[in-house]
Parts: sequence; structure tokens; C-alpha cells
Amino acid sequence: MGIEDNNMRNGRGLSDQWADSMVVRPRTTERSITVHKKLVLGFAISILTLIVVTAIAVLLSVRFEECAGESSSRGGNGSNAKFNGSRDGNGNHKDEEAQPWRHLRLPTSLRPRHYDLRLSVYMDNFTFSGEVNIEFECVNSTKFIVLHTDRLEVEKVAVYSDNKKPGVMRIHRQFHYPGNQVYVIALHRELKPMRTYKVNITFDAQIESELLGFFRSSYMLQGERRYMAVTQFSPTHARKAFPCFDEPIYKATFRVSLGHDASYLSLSNMPVEASISDDDGWVTNHFSRTPRMSTYYLAWAVCNFTYREVTTDSGVVIRLYARPNAIQSGAGDYALHITKRLLQFYEDYFKVKYSLPKLDLLAVPKHPYAAMENWGLSVFVEQKILLDPEVSSFSYQMELTMVVVHEICHQWFGDLVTPVWWEDVWLKEGFAHFFEYVGTDFLFPKWNMVRSLLCFKDSERLQYLGAALIRMLANVMGQQVFQRGLNDYLMTHMYSNAGRDDLWNKLTEAMQKEGKDINIKEVMDCWTLQMGYPVVTISKNYSLDHSVTITQEHFVYDRDAKFRDPDLFNRSLQWQIPLTLAVGNSTYKSSEVILWISNKTETHKVGRMDDDMWLLGNINQTGYFRVNYDLHNWRLLIGQLMTNAEIISVGNRAGLIDDVFNLARAGYLPQNVPLQIICYLPQEREFLPWHAASRSLYQLDKLLDRTEDYSLFSDFVLKQVASKYHKMGWPLALTEGSIIQASYQTEELQREVIMLACSFGNKHCHRQAVSLISDWISSNKNRIPPNVRDIVYCTGVSLMDEDVWEFIWMKFHSTTAISEKKVLLEALTCIICNITLFSDLVPDQDVIDVIIHVGRNPHGRHLAWRYFREKWDILNSRYGEALFMTSKLISGVTEFLNTETELNELKEFIQISGGGAGPALARAVEIVEANVRWHSLYERQIFQWLRKSPNG
Repeated sequence: MGIEDNNMRNGRGLSDQWADSMVVRPRTTERSITVHKKLVLGFAISILTLIVVTAIAVLLSVRFEECAGESSSRGGNGSNAKFNGSRDGNGNHKDEEAQPWRHLRLPTSLRPRHYDLRLSVYMDNFTFSGEVNIEFECVNSTKFIVLHTDRLEVEKVAVYSDNKKPGVMRIHRQFHYPGNQVYVIALHRELKPMRTYKVNITFDAQIESELLGFFRSSYMLQGERRYMAVTQFSPTHARKAFPCFDEPIYKATFRVSLGHDASYLSLSNMPVEASISDDDGWVTNHFSRTPRMSTYYLAWAVCNFTYREVTTDSGVVIRLYARPNAIQSGAGDYALHITKRLLQFYEDYFKVKYSLPKLDLLAVPKHPYAAMENWGLSVFVEQKILLDPEVSSFSYQMELTMVVVHEICHQWFGDLVTPVWWEDVWLKEGFAHFFEYVGTDFLFPKWNMVRSLLCFKDSERLQYLGAALIRMLANVMGQQVFQRGLNDYLMTHMYSNAGRDDLWNKLTEAMQKEGKDINIKEVMDCWTLQMGYPVVTISKNYSLDHSVTITQEHFVYDRDAKFRDPDLFNRSLQWQIPLTLAVGNSTYKSSEVILWISNKTETHKVGRMDDDMWLLGNINQTGYFRVNYDLHNWRLLIGQLMTNAEIISVGNRAGLIDDVFNLARAGYLPQNVPLQIICYLPQEREFLPWHAASRSLYQLDKLLDRTEDYSLFSDFVLKQVASKYHKMGWPLALTEGSIIQASYQTEELQREVIMLACSFGNKHCHRQAVSLISDWISSNKNRIPPNVRDIVYCTGVSLMDEDVWEFIWMKFHSTTAISEKKVLLEALTCIICNITLFSDLVPDQDVIDVIIHVGRNPHGRHLAWRYFREKWDILNSRYGEALFMTSKLISGVTEFLNTETELNELKEFIQISGGGAGPALARAVEIVEANVRWHSLYERQIFQWLRKSPNG
């Protein structure tokens, strides 16, 4: 029976050959038969055991993979590396192919086409549930669907085949791999190329309190706390709100539906297509299908806001949503109306129509950034979009204007055409920053913003570098050719992605159509692929041939570092530099010539040059590089500024000041040269050179303000400022009406001079500030001119008793004007008190600014530095994912450190903290090391000259 039973279980039997042999085998003894039975039975049991063990091993291996995924997310890179080896010992390539979830980037086998996303939002307990249907195309055969998810509880998953063979596909296994924030669906059979499929996923999640993903915010209205919820998906946080292919290259269309309590309204990128209400007080808004777009521009909000709207001539509806009291007061009207003008401006400039039927501007109380350019639903923190003309300064209005101009530009550069990957994010940010000046100049020509774009060089700010390079390129190409190239770029890549080479190619084609054989890629690669920027040194050859020698090198503040670390500071770096050049003297300035400098050293003839004629490079500061000269030429330029500065353009006067201070700080020039050049400032009537000087003087002030001889420096500054301060006086308080556009430059110059006077201790300035504060306290009526309120508040709080601080603190709580609240909060940091930062009293996005402002106060620097170190874990957990916020904080509290003790404290902190925000902290060490080095090399030179100088 046993043999027969086993034969029945295994089909024909254990072996056809063995079964046949049994038939012909002669009858054996009973013992032989018994032995045979035992053998057969043992063999059968072994086979069964093998099958069971194999099944258990498979199950364990599946669980092991899942555990490996979880442990790698906990164990860091070490655990990840442990499981990356190939089972066959031939490296990890095969293992990576078999386990695509281990890659940092999504596998390229699948491509999304459309998302149907339905969300139910519960504002009473700050949760939401969702269902997403993703239609995708298979590019290469695969059994794996890998999607981004983060902090989502996946409930159900189903995969459907395409129309040719409809039906549900069997899922072999599914698991979350936290290390790369992905969810993996492994199928029993492969997905086939050129076919479409759908995956349906239901999920639940929290509406987070941190300002990323789908998060909540709150505000007070008539003494009652109200809540709202809004998204922030850039750069990688859409995955916190729904499963998706969360990389910019994976563009798709979206159809969003939002269900919520009927007391709220909801917004998304597109207009509401249908709204369905039920008897339970629940409403579901179905929004129209979007164009093809990246996940990080998808957006929605659920709030109790109201709005005002305007419509463009082409029919685009623009609405500004904000708290009801802000809308009622008209605080959003300014931004709403300039947005209408800007849409028309960009359509005319790019020759490409705005792509959506509407554009909403949403003013939220809390947000990690100043604004986010979500397509059709741009989100702004309140203080960057709400304006109260009666209390908002010119500076506030200008900053607000530039933020709006920036975000509207992104509707083309970013939303319509999106960078392929984050390495080219500078393209969209550079264009948006460039158009901050161009667009603002269009809105308010008398502000004359464009000429200030390139006066100050700051290669650490990505968007500024991009803007500077774009302006340099536009100047080389010519405005019309540049615009034609941009139009071709946008038209070719609309609703898609593009990289830097795509832009360079289109601009090169535009140049070629004009008969100009300039390869833009070759020119721009040396600017975008190399670190930093150059300094160009122009030296006159004092001989009869009227030639100049021009050299270029990588500009760094620590020149010795080039020799200490030649790998980091490659001395062979070279740029293709469009250098514009002019010569002049006290009565004459030649027209400019352009020289393309591509070698380390070149010699050029530039026409007749007498010994008393100066050279001036980088005319109107259109190039992103610094210019240095031989000392004799610097003396001639200083002499020109002292006798008749206006022969040199405003932009070049500002550029000379910015260059000379930075060149001296880096050791290219003696320390007295920048101090000599600003001695002409009492005759300067324009804002930009004064602004360049104040920036440079405040930087020098941070290095000197704790030295024994500091008063020599402050007295020198006050002497340069005094005559202009007394001549310009103080602005009159506005009684009625709004901000007057035409007086921008004059008012900003007046503000700059007053700020310098009060900051460096001018007694009249101090008395005036105290008088204005005292009048406000006694009359309870604020007559302080809006444009100088921040100066007056800070000066008054610093000089007067604690009652003034308490008065400002009370006004901070009672005011409803967003711009006033910001200025009052900053004023409170001008005297060091114990403010509880992590509470509802200080908005989340202002905490970092408060710490930085405390650090800017010489008496508060040690406190800010200590507070930063003690609270780092809290600060990093709250703002760590918003890398820009963390970098801003680190820079703000460390840039003033300049002693060996502070440098050691910084290094010790990095070691103890584990090096979170590594690049920002590494940069901080470089800056503090440069500060310490500057003190050892140049502090004595500064004070020696100040003691001897008749202007000191």
C-alpha cells in the first residue's frame, strides 16, 4: 500500500525505469521485499521534506528582503552595502537589477501617463484618506512597480492590465522600503513594453504639523483659532501626500478630487469642474484635468479663506485668497493687480501664452519658503504678498513685488518647461531671479532695478549666480536675439523637461540665424561646470604701444588655499570672458570695446592711453567677474571719483566699490585702497553706490566690532556719512494716501544713509529715533515714516529702557498688518531678552530670522551662537528637510565668528552634532577660517591707515 500510495501521489511513480524493472524482477524473499519497502518509503519522505523546507525557505527569504529593507533604512549606508552584493559573486549589478528599490533613482521601466487622485480631508482630526489610480506605460519588461511613498499607510493595492488583455494581475508580494521612500509591488508575471497598465492604491495619512508635504497651519480670526491645510511638494514631498513617481522627469496629467466639510473651500491647480454636496454637510470638488506636469508642482488647499479676483484681457481669471480680514482690508489688492500686468508682460516677452485658465495666489500664515510657484495655485507666506500701504515701507513693497515677479516667471520657466533633474534647478531659479529685475523694471521703470542686478557678486547663492550669468549672456547676444532663443526653447520643450544643453543649443541657433558664429555651450560650460568665478586683472603697459596685459584667475578669499589644496582650487581653471573696456580721464570717456578673454594671460591694444588716463573694465557690470587693476590705475580711478564721479556710470561706481572691498579682503589689494575710495561718498547722489558701500562696511564692521580700536573705524564711517545725512534729513510721515512710486531711489538713499548713521552711532540720529518712539508711546499714534520704522524701532529699543521693549512687544501682538508685525518682531531682537521661540507667539518661518537678527547685534552674537548649538537638535528636526532654511540659519549665526576660540567651538559642534547639513557647515568653517586669517593678516593694516589718514 505504501508504494502504491506514493505512486499515486507522484503521478506515474517515483521512476518509470524503477517501476518497469519491478515487473520483470523475479520473486524475492520476504526480507528483500521488506527492505525495498523501507527504502522506497524513506525516499518518499525525503522528497516531501525537501518540498516543505524549500517552501519555508522561500517564505523566509521574502520576509528577509523586507526586513533588510527596513533595517537598511535604520542602519544607514552600512546596512545598505551589506545587502548590495550579488549572490553569484559577480559584483552587485545583477542584484541591483533584481532589486530596483535599492536605487536612489526610480527604475526607468515605467512611465506615468495620468493620475486620478481622490482625497477625503478631515480637518477635525487632521487626517486624510485617499485613492489614486495611476495609468502608466511599460517601457522595458519588468515585474516590479516602484513608487515613492513617505509616511503613508497603504491599505489596498490592485494592478490592472491594458485593454488588450483586461483583468486584475496577480501580486506576488508588496512592501515598503523606507531607505529610499518607495513602495514596491512585485507581480507574478512581467509587464510588457508598449502596453499601458493601471495601479490602484488606497491609503491614509496625517496632515502634518511640519511645513512639508500636506501640512496644516493656523491663524487667529476674531479671537478664534482657525485651521487650514495646504501642500508643499518641492522638491521631494509629493510622496508624503500620495503614492507617485516623484521625480521631475516623470510628467503626467492629473485629475484631483477633494472631499471635505462644507464649511471649507478647496483649491487645486485647475478650476472646479463639478461640485457635489450631500446631506451630511460634506462637499466634494472635482477639478479639471491638468496639462502634463511634474509631481512637485501639483498643489491643493483646504481653508476658510475669501478672495478677490481680476481677469486678464485674454480671459485668465486671477484670484488672491487670504484670511477674510486681510481680503476685506485690501491687503491683497496690490499683488493681485501687478499679477494681472505681469501675465501680459511675460506673454509678450516670451511670445508664449499662459497655459491654464486661471491663476490663484494663496496667502498662508506659515510656509517653509517665501513662496512656491505651483502651476495655477502659487502659494505665498503672508508677509510676501499682503501689503498695507499705510504701514508698509518702500523696501517691503519692493521685496513683495520681486517675490511676485519671481513666482509668476516660474509659470513658464519651471512649470511649463521643467529641469530634467535637480542639478539644473539653477536654470529655472536663475531665470526667475533675473526677471525679478526685468519684470519689476517693467512695472515701475522709475525704480531702475535692472542696473542693480550685477553690481554685487555672490556666487554662494545659486539663483543669483544663474541670474547673473543669464544677464551676461543676454548682453552678449543682444536683447532681440536673446528673446527669440527663449521663445524657441519654450515652444520646443513645453509640457516637457529640458537641461542646460537644450537651452544653450537654442540660443546658439538664434545667434547663427543672425550670422554670429558663437557656440553658447562652449562659452557657458566654463561658467556653469566650474566652481566659482574669475577675477580679471588689467594692467597698463606704460610704454609707447598703448597695450594692456589682461590676466584671469579663480577668485577666492583665501588665496593661500590654492597652494595648500591644489585639487580643490584647480589653478588651471579658465573662463571665456566677454570683457568690455573703456579709457578716460577727468573730461573724457571713450566708447566701450569688447574683448573675449580665454587665456590665462593676454595682451591687447586699446587705443591711445596717456599716463593720466584710467582704464575701466566690465562696463555697467554686465559680466559676472571681478576686475582688478594695477595700483596706479586704482589711484587714477579714485581721483576721478573725487573730482567728477559722474563720468563713470552709476553701475560702475557701485561695482568699483563692491570689487575693491572684496579684493582687499582676499588680499589682492592693500587694505587702505577700499577706505580711500569711499572718501568720495559725500558727493555721491545715487542710491546704488551708497548701497554697495553700506554692504561692504557692514561686512567689515562684523570683523572689527569687537576689537580694541573699533572706534577708529566707526568714527571714519560716520565722517563719510555725516554731510549726506544732514543734507538729506529724515522723511516726513505720510498722512494720507499710499506709497509714491516716483520717489523710490531718493527714499531708499535717504533710508540707507539714516541706517548707516544710526548703526555707527551718530548722536543726532539716535536722538531723532528716541524722539519718534517717545511720541508714539505718549500719543499712542504712530507717526514714524514707514520707510524708516525698522531703523527707529531697533535704535529706540537699544537705547531706551525695558518699558519700550514691553511697548513694542504689546504692539507686536495687537497689530494685524503683516509687514508691521515682521518689523516689530525684528526690533525685539535689538535688545537681548528671553523670547520663547518655539510657540505660537513667533511664526515658524520667522524663528530662523529672529535668531539671525539676534546674531547681527554685536551684544547678541555670543547668545545667538550658544542658542544655536543648544537648540540644534530641535531646529534641525523642524527645518532639516527644508535645506534652504537650515543653510540660511547656519550662515546667519556663524558668519560673524572670527576668533580661534569660536573656530574651535564650531569644529567641536560639527563633530558632536554628527555633521548634519554637511555642506552648509563645511562652508561655515571656510568662512570662519577666512575671518580668523583676515584678522591675523590685515587688522593691523586697517588701523595703521586710519590713525594716519586725514579722513579718519
